[in-house]
Amino acid sequence: MPFIASVSKIDLPYRIPQQEAKARARAVFVEKFPQAERLIQAFDNTEIVTRNFCEPVSYYVTPNTFEDRNNEYLQQSLMWSVKAIEDCIATANIDKGEITDLLFVSTTGLATPSIDALIINQMRLNPHINRIPIFGLGCGGGVSGMAKANALAKANPDAVVLLVAVELCSLTLLLNDYSTSNFIGSSLFSDGVAACIVMGDNRAGSKKVKYQASSSKLYYDSLEIMGWDFKNTGFKVLFSKDIPTFINEHIKGDIDNFLAAQGLELSDIKNFIFHPGGKKVLDAYTEALGLNGDFLRNTRLVMNDYGNMSSVTVLYVLEKFMNEGFEDGYGLMLAMGPGFSSEMVLLKMEN
Repeated sequence: MPFIASVSKIDLPYRIPQQEAKARARAVFVEKFPQAERLIQAFDNTEIVTRNFCEPVSYYVTPNTFEDRNNEYLQQSLMWSVKAIEDCIATANIDKGEITDLLFVSTTGLATPSIDALIINQMRLNPHINRIPIFGLGCGGGVSGMAKANALAKANPDAVVLLVAVELCSLTLLLNDYSTSNFIGSSLFSDGVAACIVMGDNRAGSKKVKYQASSSKLYYDSLEIMGWDFKNTGFKVLFSKDIPTFINEHIKGDIDNFLAAQGLELSDIKNFIFHPGGKKVLDAYTEALGLNGDFLRNTRLVMNDYGNMSSVTVLYVLEKFMNEGFEDGYGLMLAMGPGFSSEMVLLKMEN
């Protein structure tokens, strides 16, 4: 079976304390958004301590256009992707010329040619790389990308698949959007960049984390729960307060069914590699699964330190497990995203 050879993440240059972000949001919203004072505690309720941003906080309170922000997305995405890839290649101890496939996941900017083409050009990777840009999966993109990377490596045991995820959520903040969703988004979302190397079974390397199976589910008639509303001014965030309720109603059964198809039960999972979403989402997972102990500790720590980086966040959680230690046994990657949808990947993890 394919295996994950390495994972790298980027600590962006501007780590902003949540209390500073809270003060800035109050200053921006309070005059034209009457609910700001009532909702300002949302910044504290997230339990986020610091946020990962690609720009200094002053950038986000300075007027700019969608064109300005998207140009910044292009520049920053390419620069930090290259850095993450170089780190990932070094850890996997491979040559860049060995890469056979490149998947690029993002939902926070627009690019044609897509960023994967820009990466290949700048890094002078093999021009015959099979490249797959993936847009629109939002928070579910990291797990979905991992599933697709492993599918490629399973189909070709000689494959070296590079998965790159970039989300610069801060660049989508609409300065003059005085809606509840934009305000709550300003309390939660941040920026992240991660890269992973997935190898086919014929490749040499540390095979401590092996792919086992994956699952993708789209829930009918739930399109309004999460997504973008595309405006002349940019990407307007949409998400429903009903996400925790949706998780409570569906996720336990979906996980049980997925594991049962692999001959497993929830008790067989030793490492929970979940996308955090937010505190209420984590609380919903805890309540729905009914497990003892802080089984989402690494997920909570990543959220505390970085915020919600959309698709990238779960890869930061995976990086934490791989670099700081995991229990022998199975690992479950899980994220939910626009659609509304769920994405799962089952891993076998052995030290």
